Amino acid sequence: MQLTDMNWPQVAALDKNTPVLIPVAALEQHGGHMPVFTDSMLLGEVVRRVSEKLDERILFAPLMWLGNSDHHMDFPGTLSAPPRVYLDLLNGLAENFLFHGFKRIVFLNGHGGNIVPGRQATFELRQRHRDRTDLLLLFATYWDCGQRPNELRDDFSQQQMGHAGEWETSMILKIAPHLVGDLSKLHTVDFDFSFSPAIRGWTTKDRSETGHIGFPQHASAEKGELLFQTFADGVVDLMTRVADWDGQGWSE
Repeated sequence: MQLTDMNWPQVAALDKNTPVLIPVAALEQHGGHMPVFTDSMLLGEVVRRVSEKLDERILFAPLMWLGNSDHHMDFPGTLSAPPRVYLDLLNGLAENFLFHGFKRIVFLNGHGGNIVPGRQATFELRQRHRDRTDLLLLFATYWDCGQRPNELRDDFSQQQMGHAGEWETSMILKIAPHLVGDLSKLHTVDFDFSFSPAIRGWTTKDRSETGHIGFPQHASAEKGELLFQTFADGVVDLMTRVADWDGQGWSE
């Protein structure tokens, strides 16, 4: 069920145990070879595939394209909600659905910069509603759902999601190849975080002059299809578990 297609009496009539999926992504630079709307395009395609299988069980909110992208601001075209603004935005979105009686809220994320504030927002929501035992509040990132794609075929160079690297470039090649630039002259930008295991404060320009991180030159549309299938199947599994939750306890 698409929230955007419904009128208010239809929304009011829904079972309030219906899971609400809120997609959150970004609009930011993706190297010199990818469109700035990459994160939103990829998450939108994952959600589209999920909706084909779960349309009658899930209420799909429209995709929120503004994310926390301050670390990309050195590259023109990036638009960002600063971290504390983004925290308030996610808190407010969830509170709207809770006000209307819904009990199962899932943020589905498509941008790495949203992970820390997204988890914090979900934590804050639970603390404000700590006396309720009927709520399920989740924050998930789509590429953490399902199997590891690099374990399904042996020609992936990346072992994890990067930024405008092999995985994302492959996925855009699958759905919008005309928006991908020349890959032949791109070089590898390693995933190295110096001073590990400490987490270092960073901007994208600290790590990459071009804006990409990973192995975009190894991308292909065939790999992109496998990535979409794998991630969408993982999200379908997650949302099915949310829909099947008994509404009473900590465990599924």
